[in-house]
Amino acid sequence: MAFSSFQKRPKPKPLLLLFLFLFLFLFLASATVSWLSFSRLQPPITLPLSKLQLSNSSIPNAKPPPPPPSNSGPYHNWDLFSTDFHDMLYNLKIFIYPDASNSSSPFSSVFLPHPNPLDPKLGNYFSEHMFKTSLLRASSFLTPHPQDAHFFFMPFSINSLRNDPRVRTEASIAGFVAGYAEKIGREFGFWNASGGSDHFYLHCHSVGREAASRHRGLLNNAIQVTCSASYFQRFYVAHKDVGLPQVWPRPLERALNPPHARKRLVFFAGREKNSVVRQELIAAWANDTSMDIFSGNPPFPYEEGFRRSRYCLHVKGYEVNTARISDAMHYGCIPVIVSNHYDLPFNNVLDWSKFSIIFPNSEAEVDNSPNLGFT
Repeated sequence: MAFSSFQKRPKPKPLLLLFLFLFLFLFLASATVSWLSFSRLQPPITLPLSKLQLSNSSIPNAKPPPPPPSNSGPYHNWDLFSTDFHDMLYNLKIFIYPDASNSSSPFSSVFLPHPNPLDPKLGNYFSEHMFKTSLLRASSFLTPHPQDAHFFFMPFSINSLRNDPRVRTEASIAGFVAGYAEKIGREFGFWNASGGSDHFYLHCHSVGREAASRHRGLLNNAIQVTCSASYFQRFYVAHKDVGLPQVWPRPLERALNPPHARKRLVFFAGREKNSVVRQELIAAWANDTSMDIFSGNPPFPYEEGFRRSRYCLHVKGYEVNTARISDAMHYGCIPVIVSNHYDLPFNNVLDWSKFSIIFPNSEAEVDNSPNLGFT
């Protein structure tokens, strides 16, 4: 394809459109995970999210979401969000490179959507696989005409590469991804038109940060959509890269426990070896009968800890992100986020201070009384 044939395509819209697109897929792709269920509670910090009842078939005729009640809602600015969201529904177009549908490729498992993205064994990588599955299955955002696209999706899966014995290591994954970026630059030319600034790739595996390390354009220009969104980590560029919620496939909660039925003040269960703050809170609070604080797995079903607690701790371990935040929302527990440098998902749209409590590690001093501000 000649350079002139795609030089006339519309310039990429602001990165906000991609943020909003990902925001939409938080609801569409994670149908089994009820982030919206949090709004059915009336806890000390409320989150009356409006129900964005959208489907792929209804998007062409979609109307802006109705305004939330005054002085409520999790948004920084509802009017701006509603206007931009509506604009995205009508106008945003994404081109996916054809590797995502080429089943004859020797690396088809890396590019094709996962055959069962709801498999519980995917665990931390559910968001990565479900996003691609939902996007590929008749999304109205897709266009077969790359000259009309605002963004280009590079459909490789870091999780699949990590599990492929031919690749597996971080160095090999970085080499594979760099080779793929070179390949699409040679064969399509759209990468060359923008230097990769309108291309994006997505991952929830921690080794994904290293994936771009061997390709300068991929590292400096392409948009990395990642669950491990930390200002502190190398290879993550704030205001270019995008944080994605880490979500586990959980069954829909039919009814949430109201605050008065939650008999525990705080819940946390997790490994302590990767975090000094985790070690301190477990040492201080493990024997407090008003809380459920455990090193490792609790002695009851994990989800019960969220159901019966008012506050649920997300404390940074090896990475800034875990699925505990989405689990807390799913089960109606107020998230308490103790982490440095966490670029929270959709933070340009959502005002996290309205529905969660956030502490940097330096302010989360732990002693034998709960002095993180719980009441």
